[in-house]
Amino acid sequence: MVNGVQFEQVTKRYGDAKSPLVVKGVDLIVPRGTLTTILGPSGCGKTTLLRMIAGLDAPTSGRILIDGQDVTHLGPAERNVSMVFQSYALFPHMNVLANVGYGLVVQGLPKGEAEARARATMEIVGLAGYDTRLPSELSGGQQQRVAVARSLVLEPSVMLFDEPLSNLDARLRRSMREEIRALQQRLGLTVAYVTHDQSEALAVSDQIIVMDAGRIAQAGTPQQLYEHPHSGFVAGFMGEAMLFDGQALADGTVQLAALRVVPRQPVPAGAVKVAVRPEAWRLSASEAGDNSLPGTVQKCAYLGSFQEVTLDTALGAIFVVTPELRQPWAVGQLAWLSLAGHGLSVVAA
Repeated sequence: MVNGVQFEQVTKRYGDAKSPLVVKGVDLIVPRGTLTTILGPSGCGKTTLLRMIAGLDAPTSGRILIDGQDVTHLGPAERNVSMVFQSYALFPHMNVLANVGYGLVVQGLPKGEAEARARATMEIVGLAGYDTRLPSELSGGQQQRVAVARSLVLEPSVMLFDEPLSNLDARLRRSMREEIRALQQRLGLTVAYVTHDQSEALAVSDQIIVMDAGRIAQAGTPQQLYEHPHSGFVAGFMGEAMLFDGQALADGTVQLAALRVVPRQPVPAGAVKVAVRPEAWRLSASEAGDNSLPGTVQKCAYLGSFQEVTLDTALGAIFVVTPELRQPWAVGQLAWLSLAGHGLSVVAA
């Protein structure tokens, strides 16, 4: 099967040969008909990757293939790729129909045919009947749909999304990411999607690529990256994992202060890092057997469906998210921590 997008040892630097590389020898594949999210902190190179797929930036070295064709030296107009920008970039003086059909008109389609295709695409994204509205008359979510329709109407081989939901409030972000995912699956689109939001990436992706300082730190399914991170960086980025110094013992367990844990995969004896997510901790008001760690409550907050509790322990400050609401916690109270079987990973020190 031909891949949707493929990078082969791609590098990128801005400026002369003395300038630092912002993308460093990247190999990646976006399989056809799937949604791949490129995730990472600011400055890691994720938007640069997207711009190179679009043809807006040329790689310094390496090859880029789309549907098996080498497009490394082709410009944006020569690639069957469309991009949804963070700002939406709608034409304020054009109504919705004209915005959606603009790319078709530029391609030379007759006006009647362009409008017919634009209306059909608007119906797909839930904008039927919005033909004459101006962007200023639309909500943020509706503007987002116009931007998606404008890209979708071109029937691209690859659709690119650059932080498409960052301008929306939390509730609208959730519904729009569900709409984008449903649209991608229904139409079998090949999508590369850039975000810095881990929950967004987990919710929409077939594959997640985590970038760190211009390199791929890890690629895999959402479950693989969340449950089996290869490094402390990936563990910390995919959620709110805290890293603790531990010691892998000859019997296959890992010692973490007063706690003894069993890693999911065998690790050689010696120093290790243990990544623990806030939801992996269990809290008790009384000592929970030998394998428990005492702590003193420093902060606590009730958030409706869960509590957030910060405790001072022999491991330092530990942040806990617990769904147990019947047990109230007070600052200064002694509590005991133990670990559930999930939300814990052992990585190299």
